[in-house]
Amino acid sequence: MTVAYFDCFAGISGDMTLGALIDAGADRTLVDAAVEAMRLGDEVKVEVRRESRGHVGGTRVLIGISDRTERTVPSLRRLVEDADVPEGVKRPALDAINRLAQSEARIHQVPDEELHLHELGGADTLVDLVGAFWLLHDLDVEQVYASRLPAPHGRKHDLPLPAPASVRVLEGTGAIFEDSESGQELVTPTGAAILAAAARFERPAMSLKSIGYGIGARETPGNALAVWIGEEVRSQVGVTVIETNLDDMAPNLVAALCEDLMLAGALDVSITPALMKKGRPGHLLTVMSPPELVAQLTDHLLRHSTTLGVRMTTAQRVLAQRRIVEVQTPLGPARAKVKELDGKPVDVAAEYEDCRRIARESGRDLQEVMRLVAETARNELGLA
Repeated sequence: MTVAYFDCFAGISGDMTLGALIDAGADRTLVDAAVEAMRLGDEVKVEVRRESRGHVGGTRVLIGISDRTERTVPSLRRLVEDADVPEGVKRPALDAINRLAQSEARIHQVPDEELHLHELGGADTLVDLVGAFWLLHDLDVEQVYASRLPAPHGRKHDLPLPAPASVRVLEGTGAIFEDSESGQELVTPTGAAILAAAARFERPAMSLKSIGYGIGARETPGNALAVWIGEEVRSQVGVTVIETNLDDMAPNLVAALCEDLMLAGALDVSITPALMKKGRPGHLLTVMSPPELVAQLTDHLLRHSTTLGVRMTTAQRVLAQRRIVEVQTPLGPARAKVKELDGKPVDVAAEYEDCRRIARESGRDLQEVMRLVAETARNELGLA
């Protein structure tokens, strides 16, 4: 399943969302198509260009309004409902508009059918919402995830921070806020509405395909939104456990059988000493198989071992996320495996083959090398 992860380290706005998705590979002409689909060509001009904020370069989208027309909530809905856009775009865009309307209605104590959204009721809001969901649709994104959101405190002019409309829109969505010293509005109502309509506020395990940066309006270093696009790696998956008892097979043949099963696609193979009938020593062979390989691995067991039958059970396994990092040690570069939970590193293990090579080349004890690599990785990841 293709997923998008919004890393909102500097907040999120509608135009930053458009820029990040285009930068990640979505078709930029869909923003123009959104303008035409809602018949807003006389009001809106779209400009897409490359910009940088400090060391972060990405795509900036500017939605220019030539003749600002404020619309009521029902008129905003009609423009989207009548637009010739995919249903998978229209539905979340309407959801986002409804969330904005409900938020403003609660703040101003006005029924949403009579509500004017002022700066949120312009054509630029419509382009941000419909454009964002059309770009996600173009990237085949099935699920959106989002990071914690920066929440500055204090006031900007006569409004508290974070902006009441943004907080109201995200109410009840599971959004997680963390303190920020910015003193600026970092999460706009439009950006909040996009996340409220589509996002789960957690970091998924994913195989990264592309990453895009949407540049914000303020020329502050790092003022950007990152969007990661990739395939979700599920942490809980079903497996089949295949077991058999062996008491009449030579140990070297059992060892070869384990290697062959792993090469054939088994997720894990283990041997447990067992006391068999009539007091004979034997082995319990356990194979963990993905569902699609059960038939193949079972056939291999029956053909290449002395067993007359196998037992099978289904089970669920929960996986920690994992990734490989390379660290520089006094003895040279080496890789380490990082275990992560909820996107945060919790443990490190030195990569055996790298440590074995370094031990041979340096004449150092293997255990000493593995300890050095693990300690270096832990220090770099802040686990020391």
